[in-house]
Amino acid sequence: MKVYKSKIGMELVIPIPLLLGYQIYTSFMDKNWVVLLIISLTFVFICYTLLSIKYTIAKDNLNIKCGFFVNKNIDIKTIRKISETHNLLSSPAASLDRLEIVYNKFDSVLISPKDKDRFLKDLKRINPEMEIIYRKNK
Repeated sequence: MKVYKSKIGMELVIPIPLLLGYQIYTSFMDKNWVVLLIISLTFVFICYTLLSIKYTIAKDNLNIKCGFFVNKNIDIKTIRKISETHNLLSSPAASLDRLEIVYNKFDSVLISPKDKDRFLKDLKRINPEMEIIYRKNK
């Protein structure tokens, strides 16, 4: 079994403290404790979600886990294509440096493993039939 953590991109991380930090500061200065508590809990929840994203390869299975929202299992033998992308769609990925995995007939998911090359090699070893498409500007 191999576990890959999600790459954490600053393009997604930096806006969170900027947006919530101001709200936390103004709530603290106004002594609005209820709003301060709600915003602080929101901040903790977002951090937990981003830090909990992981991709596990076990035998012929890829498990994608993101907090308590996503727990998806994909049979690696059903993966048809993996493409590098910067797609902005919501996904279990903490970076915009993503891989789109196309599996079964019409299913796909976006992920962002930290060690992309090793992740792709491990998948390719299990399913040598899958196509891997790299971006041109690499």
